[in-house]
Amino acid sequence: MLQRPAGALSSTPEQLARRARRAWLLFAVVALLIVTAALYGAGLYGRTAEIGTLAAQGRTDANLKVALLRAVLESPRALPLLLSADQQVRDALTQKNAAAIDVLNRKLEGLVSGTKASVLYVIDADGLAIASSNWREPISFVGNDYRFRDYFSGAMQAGTAEYFALGNVSKRPGLYISRRVGDAAAPLGVVVVKMEFDQLEADWREANRPAYVSDENGVVLITSVPSWRFMTTAPLAAPKQAAIRDSQQFGDAPLVPLPIMHPQALSPDVSIVHAVTPGGSDAQYLSLATPVPSTPWRLDYLIPAEAPIAAAVREMRLLALGVVVPLLGLAAYLLWRRQSAQMRIAAEQAARTELERRVVERTEDLSRARDRLQAEITGHRNTEAKLQVVQQDLVQANRLAILGQVAAGVAHEINQPVATIRAYADNARTFLDRKQTGPAEENLGAIAALTERIGSITEELKAFARKGRTAAEPVELRGVIEGAVMLLRSRFAGRLDALVVDLPLPSLKVMGNRVRLEQVLINLFQNALEALDGRDDAHVLVSVEETADCVTISVSDNGPGIPPAILKSLFTPFNTSKEKGLGLGLVISKDIVADYGGRIEVSSGDSGTRFTIHLQTAA
Repeated sequence: MLQRPAGALSSTPEQLARRARRAWLLFAVVALLIVTAALYGAGLYGRTAEIGTLAAQGRTDANLKVALLRAVLESPRALPLLLSADQQVRDALTQKNAAAIDVLNRKLEGLVSGTKASVLYVIDADGLAIASSNWREPISFVGNDYRFRDYFSGAMQAGTAEYFALGNVSKRPGLYISRRVGDAAAPLGVVVVKMEFDQLEADWREANRPAYVSDENGVVLITSVPSWRFMTTAPLAAPKQAAIRDSQQFGDAPLVPLPIMHPQALSPDVSIVHAVTPGGSDAQYLSLATPVPSTPWRLDYLIPAEAPIAAAVREMRLLALGVVVPLLGLAAYLLWRRQSAQMRIAAEQAARTELERRVVERTEDLSRARDRLQAEITGHRNTEAKLQVVQQDLVQANRLAILGQVAAGVAHEINQPVATIRAYADNARTFLDRKQTGPAEENLGAIAALTERIGSITEELKAFARKGRTAAEPVELRGVIEGAVMLLRSRFAGRLDALVVDLPLPSLKVMGNRVRLEQVLINLFQNALEALDGRDDAHVLVSVEETADCVTISVSDNGPGIPPAILKSLFTPFNTSKEKGLGLGLVISKDIVADYGGRIEVSSGDSGTRFTIHLQTAA
């Protein structure tokens, strides 16, 4: 009996399947968290990196714009300084006659055309403009009172001033740069140059990135978006707004805040804002603030950030997915491989356990089957032994039956030589009495021959009646046929002439036993002669043919043939058409021939029956 191995299964396939489902659920949750964290981190990193890139590019652009603005400012600033020391300016302010003013107007007109200044004009100590570069134009500044302007009062007090305001005559914004003429104790007037930034703003607009310059109050002075001019970067306090309106610095501008909302400071000078540009919708911008040197102004530069940041975030997230997903795939593969290995091991263990159980059951079944088979084999062997005994008894019975049939003929055969012997013996006595030894010796020789014949007949009967199966040996076929004919001669006396035998050569031998082969031939000859009983043209032809590997004995008769019903089971025991037959003769004959490696064939029809015996040729 097979025993279950000591190490029992730690987990069944069903338990492993449940654990695998829980593991995959946990893996899915962890993978989702990892992907979410990776996407969030990648998005944050991409956003930060792109903002840094945009800020670096923006600072470069903002510094260039500041440098350009300073270059635009520095050139006009030199004009008031030079004109404040010009003698013609001083003459016009001191003399105030038409000739001196006319000379100054023409001089100022010539200077404007060669510089980037918008207007040059001279104001006397009372604030009245006496000369201007636009003296020929309808909007000439000559004769206007500018005492209310801070750039006039500032220059009169401090010697110089810069003031951005909306022109009260031209209604155009610009930077007014003023310089006092004369010393502070006895000032003669002020020289003013007005600088406009139309070209600079046009250059800024080509970049399609909003940029604006605001003053110390947060009012937008210069901008690439014209509608943002004089708007504020933050709501102005009421007093401050009232003071600006009273000064008419920006005319009647509403001074409302810029459409820039939700600032998110990233550093002191960088922030993320949402702005609405004219004709556009709310968009996200990166705002950079840069001070303008030599002025109280500040430049704000807006860089569109929504699309670049979104693209950078998307790119980083795709990159993160490109890294995380293969790693998760590898982890999933390793998990699947580990679970598959565990499942395979568990399945193999389960299969091995089941196989062992089946082997135990099968072994028990086989043991029981073996016992039954041994009992059956023993029974079969006993039956076979009994059958062999019965078969030997049947063969012997058949032989004895044949012996009984031929006994009377054999007795007649013996009586004839015995009577002849008696006659020869009497004659020999007579010849001896007469002293005739020659005839007496002849009679004695005849008696000896007749005695040998009687001995051969009795030996044939004794051998034929002997019981038992003998091993195959070379047997002279001619003697077998002659012996069978001799044993049948007495029974079929007077009818044996129908038996025509073509005897083979004495040298032809077959494998078998003479007595048993005679029994086969006696059966066939007897059946043929009995089938021809009462026929005048009866004949039985016996022929022998030798081939390369066997000898064929044919027994043919011209009888009525064997009925089909009998022919189909001709070699079945107890199948016979004779009233007193047992139906065993052909069965025994077939077994005898088969014992010596041969076979019997039969063919029958209306013209007769033919039995063919195939025997092995003796070497």
